[in-house]
Amino acid sequence: MPAGVLMTESFLAVGRVIAPHGVRGEVKVEVQTDFPQRFQPGAQVWLEGEREPLRVLAARRQQNLLLLQFDSIPSRTEAELLRDRLLVVPRDQAMTLPEGEYYSDELQGLAVTTTDGDDLGVLVDVWWTNANEVYVVEGPWGEVLVPAIADVVQDVDLQNRRMIVKLLPGLAPQLDAWRGVTDNDEDL
Repeated sequence: MPAGVLMTESFLAVGRVIAPHGVRGEVKVEVQTDFPQRFQPGAQVWLEGEREPLRVLAARRQQNLLLLQFDSIPSRTEAELLRDRLLVVPRDQAMTLPEGEYYSDELQGLAVTTTDGDDLGVLVDVWWTNANEVYVVEGPWGEVLVPAIADVVQDVDLQNRRMIVKLLPGLAPQLDAWRGVTDNDEDL
């Protein structure tokens, strides 16, 4: 499972500013890391493409988001300028992940095939959802959304740049149709 989203080769995205909150410069942030402690008061994060860091003054949860206050963003007007911007940290500050977990940038570009040997294409993006991450694969069967769950992802081989997945019925409708699979087939 990814712990961060690719930003550039030297930075790793850890969140995305959704919108301002209130009138004192707070922002709502969608966390895109398994390490939310990156946002504790005193921590530094960068806006994508900016050279100067932002220092976190305060952080608190609001449902599945974080509300963050930065030292250099005192008003709602300034906070509005952050809308839809990525919050990043230098890649050399990446946390060590447990075995079987990967950063998104490690997964992007992997060739994805099924356990039956069908080529699905290339993993081009990772979406974060409340339930699990979703791998976006583009290839000969169009866009295929692959849930990043153990029942589906059978093998990740970073050295050889490939991933093997066991497709559940309906995940790749065009491939299912080509193979003659229907919703009533249970032997998949």
